Order: sequence, then structure tokens, then C-alpha cells
Amino acid sequence: MDNLDAIATGIAKHLDEKDALREQALTITREMVRDSGEAIRNIHKGLCDEAAGRLENLIRSARHVTELLKDHGDLYHAGFTETAFQELVEMACVLAILKGEPLPEPQELCVTPTSYLLGLGDVIGELRRQALDALRKGDLEQADEDLQKMEAIYDCLIKFDYPSAMVPIRRKQDIARGLIEKTRGEVAVAAGNKKLEEKLDALRGFLDEAEGKKKPKEKKPSGEELDIDSVWKG
Repeated sequence: MDNLDAIATGIAKHLDEKDALREQALTITREMVRDSGEAIRNIHKGLCDEAAGRLENLIRSARHVTELLKDHGDLYHAGFTETAFQELVEMACVLAILKGEPLPEPQELCVTPTSYLLGLGDVIGELRRQALDALRKGDLEQADEDLQKMEAIYDCLIKFDYPSAMVPIRRKQDIARGLIEKTRGEVAVAAGNKKLEEKLDALRGFLDEAEGKKKPKEKKPSGEELDIDSVWKG
């Protein structure tokens, strides 16, 4: 057992190095989560160019984390890394959808396939937000288009039926289904209200036109006017 101390020293050195890498990765991924949130807010404000600039920095950060943890799979697939990657995917996909561009692929974003899938599920919530904004502005066509995109993403997600230990996507699927049902109902109500308003406007126009065609009534003669002087003189 003369080598016990040497073994312990070697293990401690390995763990110290691993812990240092973990701290670096934690710092980077926290910044990624924060920057992804800022980019989403930029998108909602219409600042897509600024969001695109943040996206480039986020991809560089994802690449850095991947390189940093390439020899430590347990850290690379840990929760903090996957969460940061999901936020990146959500932001990148929302930006692509708004700009009318193809969705970025996992390799382009330097993220894992699992984090890409889970991040894609979160895009449905952002599309619902856009649909509600469109409804408030009276843009039913845009809201319906957002709903169709939500349904397309859900149709993709529902194809993945794997154990939660591999892909914890079932909860995302359930949430997405609920959001779509609510949005579909709100769009249907808005469409019904719009049709009703159109019919009421048509009815008002018809009534106004009919009223305009009516001829004014002629004043009927009330007989000879009373001669006050003749009555007074009697």
C-alpha cells in the first residue's frame, strides 16, 4: 500500500482539473442563457439584426463549451449544458421563422440532437405569443399562419417516442398540445367575430342605402289660413 498516497494524489488532480472545467462551462452556459433571453426580447422588439449578432456569439460559446468538455461526456450532457443549448435553439429557430429562412440544423448551432429537439418544443410558446399579438392587432391572417407553424412543429415532435431517459420530450409534447388547442380556439373565436362584424357592416350599409332612397314626406295642406283680422272684426 505504499502507492496509496500517489493514487489519491492522481485522482485528486484529475478531479480538480475536471472541477475547474465544470466551473468554466457553468460560467459560459449561464451567459448563454442570459444572452439567448436578451436576443428573444430583441426579436419581439423587431431588432432582428441585433438578435442575429447575438446568435453568432452564442454559437461561438456553444462551440467553446463543446471543445472544453470533449473529454468529459458526463459534464457535456449535464443539465446546465443542455439547458443553455435549448435556449440557443429556441432563439435561433424563432429568428429564422420571423425572417422566413430555413431552420438552422443542430450541427450549425453546435448543439446536441436532444437539446435541439427540446429547444424546438419551446418555439411553440413563442409562436403562440406572436399569434396573440397578431389577434390584438386584428391581423387574423398572421395569427392563423402562426398557428399553422405551431401545428407543424408539434407534428414533428410527436413522432419522437423514446424513453424519457433518452429524450425527456413527453412533457414538451403535452405542453405544446395544450398551447395549440388554446390558440386554435382563440383564432376560431376571432374569425367568428370578424365574420359577424362583416355581416353587421353589410347590414348597416344596406339600411343606410335604403334610408337614403326614401322620399321626404310632403306637407299636407292644412286648409285656409285663419284670418285673425276678420275674426276680430267679427
